[in-house]
Amino acid sequence: MTTRRTRPAPRPPEGTPPRTELARQARAVLADAVRIAHWAAGTPGPGTAAPLAAHALERAATALELSPAQVRAGWDRARLAGLIELHGDTARPGWRLRAWDRDDSAVLRGWVALFDAWSLVHAAPEGIEAGAVAEAVEAVPQVLSLLQLSAGPVTVPALLDLLGQRVAELQEERCEVPLGPGRTAPAAPETAASAAGPARSADLNALLLDWALEGLAAVGALTLGKGQATLTPLGNWAVWVKLEQICVAAQSPAGNIEQSAADMLLGCARLTPGPARDEYRAWLAARTVGSAVAELLAVARGEDALLRGLAFEALRVVGAPAEPEVRAVLAEPSLRPYALLWLAEYEGKDPDDAQDVLSREESTWLWVDTAAAVADHGETGLLVRHLDSAVQGTVPALLDEVRAVGHPRTVQVLVALAAAHPDPALAKAVRRAAFQVHTGGA
Repeated sequence: MTTRRTRPAPRPPEGTPPRTELARQARAVLADAVRIAHWAAGTPGPGTAAPLAAHALERAATALELSPAQVRAGWDRARLAGLIELHGDTARPGWRLRAWDRDDSAVLRGWVALFDAWSLVHAAPEGIEAGAVAEAVEAVPQVLSLLQLSAGPVTVPALLDLLGQRVAELQEERCEVPLGPGRTAPAAPETAASAAGPARSADLNALLLDWALEGLAAVGALTLGKGQATLTPLGNWAVWVKLEQICVAAQSPAGNIEQSAADMLLGCARLTPGPARDEYRAWLAARTVGSAVAELLAVARGEDALLRGLAFEALRVVGAPAEPEVRAVLAEPSLRPYALLWLAEYEGKDPDDAQDVLSREESTWLWVDTAAAVADHGETGLLVRHLDSAVQGTVPALLDEVRAVGHPRTVQVLVALAAAHPDPALAKAVRRAAFQVHTGGA
């Protein structure tokens, strides 16, 4: 056993309400979304595709005594917060809805998912280029950091100045030069068109800041006063959590922060679970959730079975934001067993019992894939011990089903197992099975 220094659990800023109170506030923000989610989950065939079908909208408004606009807004929030899941034309309760009344952590995670999606909750002003909107969304964390560090109201002009600086930095990082209204280079540097560029940009930034502040207020992250904005306790706590994640990233103990997903996972391969999770958190905190999940899944689709398993371990650290992407890969045979186990644990199943969600064929495929990881990266004895983890009761039964499952690494796994096993008779049977798979025999 070895001892390892760990970073002390950080304390929220002084004055932050306890988690029970934060959860109460989050439940209040999402009250209409919860009501609509319960209605949708209990209504057979409501036609609840996104956007909400007109007849379902009318039925929900009548049943819940809400206006159509309230129903539409609550429906969007319920989907973004993970309270409902869409399966074709049917809405089903998400795991958070089932845990809503008893699990404060589930409530806070649901609210943070909504907070992260504020730009989807409040539509951007019409007529603005998507690139300008994306720059504003990317600059908003700086605005939120100023609000959090100020611990009180901040004037809109101060926020606008910060937003403009951050947008200019982003444009400079991309080597972009702001151009005039026609977005073509001016004939001379001192023309009226070139002089109008910065003024137009300032007006655009003001419009986008108003949109961002209204969107954040709509999800309960801040309140708006006359010419100023103030974070709510929920918003203050959420921004603090994000800043803490950045601090964790800066203290990555094994130095994998700047590595690609594949290199980071390889760097974590020989770590014990706790330190490995610290590395995953640090790596994830330095990236946007969407890009990190996409990169991990791209690695999982590769040929290295060890990286496939480790990628899903890292996705466990991502948690709820990865759920839609993980669910989407269920149709991919090489990822399906991993995705099923991930979803089972995500929905609250004990990891020791999660294997029950796999079919016999899926369990056998996963056994071969894990054996491939061991053969490529592990020790000989570990490959032999891996036999004990097969769902089949006997080696002949295992070999029969391994031959039938069609894993691309079956031959290599069986050859490696035959070479490693100390029992000559068993090794001979395994070699025979490898030969049969290789030649296509029965």
